[in-house]
Amino acid sequence: MKFYIAIALLSSVSAFAPAPAARTHSDASTALFMAEGGVEPFRIGTRGSPLAMAQAFETRKRLQEIFPELCEDGAIEICVMKTQGDMILDKSLMELGGKGLFTKELDTALLGNEVDICVHSMKDVPTWLPDGTVLPCNLPREDTNDAFISGNGEIKRIEDLPDHSVIGTASLRRQAQIMAKNPTLKCVNFRGNVQTRLRKLDDGVVDATLLAIAGLKRMDMDGCATSVLEWDEMLPAVAQGAIGIQCRSDDERSLKYIGALNHEPTKVCVDCERAFLEALDGNCKTPIAGQARIVDGKIKF
Repeated sequence: MKFYIAIALLSSVSAFAPAPAARTHSDASTALFMAEGGVEPFRIGTRGSPLAMAQAFETRKRLQEIFPELCEDGAIEICVMKTQGDMILDKSLMELGGKGLFTKELDTALLGNEVDICVHSMKDVPTWLPDGTVLPCNLPREDTNDAFISGNGEIKRIEDLPDHSVIGTASLRRQAQIMAKNPTLKCVNFRGNVQTRLRKLDDGVVDATLLAIAGLKRMDMDGCATSVLEWDEMLPAVAQGAIGIQCRSDDERSLKYIGALNHEPTKVCVDCERAFLEALDGNCKTPIAGQARIVDGKIKF
């Protein structure tokens, strides 16, 4: 198994792309808002996992801080939908076909005008976007490191695990780096939301697992981490720790709203990383890692 690490690259970036959405606002609240103001509610599309919902709520909070009209009851509607990747958990992402599994349903809802924007974990977004959509906004990035979580709290690092220990991870990127440290370790498919994975760890299904510290922090669960791995211990995924917001390319209202949320340093780094991934034609079938940061006004990758 070959493991690719970035040295340098920079160019433009894109991304990729479901089922009728469930609403978190009541129909009565939405109807009242439309009746009083004559304006359609601003609809945020999201997956339904606790982490995805936390990211959608963060987006709503930031919009309301900038645009007073979005603070009215019913002005923002969060539309929850399931993706194929959420529903099929007994197979690895490589077997299922890659990252689009977490975005296709959202893309379909966006293009069908069922939602106005979609909130994504950027590392789930493929390097090409469906025609008619753009991804012009990244929120400020959280820490990009991976968290190591051990069933034995005294084991703080992958290198400390006994030979033949079992690590739960569906990520080929993590598997490649784990096996490079100790080829006797066994990596098993480990999917589901964060809570499900931690429950499996508690049940002794595996000896350890790895999760992005960003997701744990967004759910106030970073205390679950046994340790946080530095980049030289476990290089993170491209775009890890970043939230992206997608809309239709001709939707001026959405472009205005999410354009005001964009964090330019994050977007520059994420664009750089995704350009690298695109050049390698990377997907969930390839163990690719890469991170960019801005140092003294220059991109280091």
